[in-house]
Amino acid sequence: MFIVQLYYLISNHKSLSAYVVNDELPEVKVPISVVISARNESKNLSEYLPAILQQDYPDFEVVVVNDCSYDNSDEVLEALKETYPQLKIVTITEHARFKTGKKFALTLGIKAAKNEHLLFTDADCMPSSNNWITRMAAHFNKANVQLVLGYSPYYKTGNFLNSLIRFETLKTAINYLSAALNGDPYMGIGRNMAYTKTLFFQTKASRRICMYYQAMTICL
Repeated sequence: MFIVQLYYLISNHKSLSAYVVNDELPEVKVPISVVISARNESKNLSEYLPAILQQDYPDFEVVVVNDCSYDNSDEVLEALKETYPQLKIVTITEHARFKTGKKFALTLGIKAAKNEHLLFTDADCMPSSNNWITRMAAHFNKANVQLVLGYSPYYKTGNFLNSLIRFETLKTAINYLSAALNGDPYMGIGRNMAYTKTLFFQTKASRRICMYYQAMTICL
């Protein structure tokens, strides 16, 4: 059983181990809309959103969906908009007879986005550099690419639980990235993923996006 498991791991993950990351920064001119859904994320928006708004990229907007927040997220966003004109705010208000979820919020963000190519992350995420958009968008330069997967680790702390979470995150990423490189993709993570608006609406916003992974690439 050990030999069988070892063979499976080697054969399944060898594509990822051989994957070469291009350190040179590519030239990309694809207009990008970054879409973020945020509910009661005023602290995280204040801390992390500027790093996204300050990305070194020639043509992008950031669409933040304020999803029924009851903290001061609206004030934080309006203050940031005064400094960053590329910020677009979409506000959802709670209705007693209609409960919204993240999928609904992202759908509204996608509809509000002006660009065909969409890049997704969460309000509590920090890009690893000011070239995050460039690195992800660069893969759209390749023919027929409609979806790009990325890796998003957790911050390292001294907490034992944090070590377990980071291990599980890494293990999961190795599995789904290896599967994608082997031509059999099955998942990705919403806090670092890009796809086209056309691809989304082909699903009619009701079918799982992972069913449409046929044309995609990997970003590490």
